[in-house]
Amino acid sequence: MPGDPVRVGIVLREQDLTAWSGRLRELAERAVAAGVDHLTVGDHVSFAGGHGADGLIQAAALLAAHPDLKVQTGVYLLALRHPAVVARQLATIAQLAPARFTFGVGVGGDDPSELELCGIDPRERGARTSEALRCLRLLSTGEQVDFEGRFFRLHGAIRPAPVPPIPILVGGRSDAALRRAGRLGDGWLALWISPRRFEEASLRIEQSAAEANRTGVAWQHALQLWAGFGASRSQARERLSRAMQAAYSLPFERFERYAPCGPPAAIAEALTPYLSVGCRRFNFVPEAASVTAAIAAVAEVKALLTERWLNPSSAHP
Repeated sequence: MPGDPVRVGIVLREQDLTAWSGRLRELAERAVAAGVDHLTVGDHVSFAGGHGADGLIQAAALLAAHPDLKVQTGVYLLALRHPAVVARQLATIAQLAPARFTFGVGVGGDDPSELELCGIDPRERGARTSEALRCLRLLSTGEQVDFEGRFFRLHGAIRPAPVPPIPILVGGRSDAALRRAGRLGDGWLALWISPRRFEEASLRIEQSAAEANRTGVAWQHALQLWAGFGASRSQARERLSRAMQAAYSLPFERFERYAPCGPPAAIAEALTPYLSVGCRRFNFVPEAASVTAAIAAVAEVKALLTERWLNPSSAHP
């Protein structure tokens, strides 16, 4: 077969988890039964006037809801935390749910007051994230760590080491984010990006990894995207534009190029070019009639993309 299989995930937002509070087992069962490969949660300490939910607590709750469910953070704001504490949390997750968690991290900064509340200079969030990732890599070995950096000093160990190791996906579009992914990540979490740019960025990440003498990395790059689902493109576009304009306070036209709308077949058609540049993982922020409708629609997109991956001639020219 031509490379890795197609995998799909669904991003659950704060309102989704609130609506399913007390019924997470049912939600997880629906996702697993449909063939959705993982659920993704975000992370904020205090966003847009104090809102948010802790990414690792959300992830732990979902992992506990179903023994076969896989979960990701997308993305966890590592710069807001001390890496030793996060390393212990990840080691605990690895003990309770081995091989079922992927750690997606990002630098944040959409709301600078969130960083300031945590005592972090927003201008230092990128450098702080990189150093914290380096510390996590060291601590995840289970060995004694003696590290003196710009932001952190470590003298100790976190044991037992996660087995198997927890994959780290690095989010971001900047050159610094791509270097960070190449030097410290197991993959890249892309957003607002064309197929051509996805391919170029993947090559740049491999170059950064080579410069850091990293070889043999089984890259787990993924595309995270908003998508509107509905019986027609116009219905889906209306649903998605309302949600995105409310979330970003910007016209939908700013995002439309990267946010497909319509029934599952139309979404699969829009995403087919990403298959040709090596993308096999798609992480949906879905706007649909309900979360259960989104699960069914995303599962159908997975089936269609899988068919195109296995039989490229089945794709429309």
